[in-house]
Amino acid sequence: MKKNKVSKNWIIRQKRDIYVRQSHVDGFRSRAVYKLKQIDQKFKILKNNSIFIDLGAAPGSWSQYLAEKFNKSQIYSIDIKKMEDIKNVHQIIGDFTDSKVQKDLKKLINTKADVVLSDMAENTTGNKNVDAIVTGELCKSAMDFAGEILSKNGVFVSKIFMGLSFNEIVAEAKSIFKETHVYKPLSSRKESKESFIICKILR
Repeated sequence: MKKNKVSKNWIIRQKRDIYVRQSHVDGFRSRAVYKLKQIDQKFKILKNNSIFIDLGAAPGSWSQYLAEKFNKSQIYSIDIKKMEDIKNVHQIIGDFTDSKVQKDLKKLINTKADVVLSDMAENTTGNKNVDAIVTGELCKSAMDFAGEILSKNGVFVSKIFMGLSFNEIVAEAKSIFKETHVYKPLSSRKESKESFIICKILR
């Protein structure tokens, strides 16, 4: 399919998407915010007076939501891209896998975090198996990071693609956390292979 046709189809889909329209009404930067809201509605993982770390945060709708609903919390967003500032959100520009970025973050919070969130995914190639593997590696890196920085009763949430690495990631999560769930929010597009892994309480 030609690139201009793909772009046209994407624009049409965006205009028809109820979550895209709702994000404009609610003032959020992307439709992704409703995935986090629906995950929290089901699993009750987000609370005020928490330390939240939002990995791969740009354009920032998850951090926006946290700042608005949990305004007594500390929120740290990390992304290699600079994004428009969000009130009460501390933005760190860099790669969360970089040891210097991790060191700087640990110095900033000076304690353990309560929740680590990741909606990260690599740009899709069209090959669903390749996409699942590459995004799976991001998930595993985020999980390793969460294992180091979370408090004992901490929560980790990450995007995960159904594919060749899915079972391996779930097994690794179960070895690190006492409670693990996989959930596909209603706001995830039906044709998407994405789900989210929700993990609680470090072993």
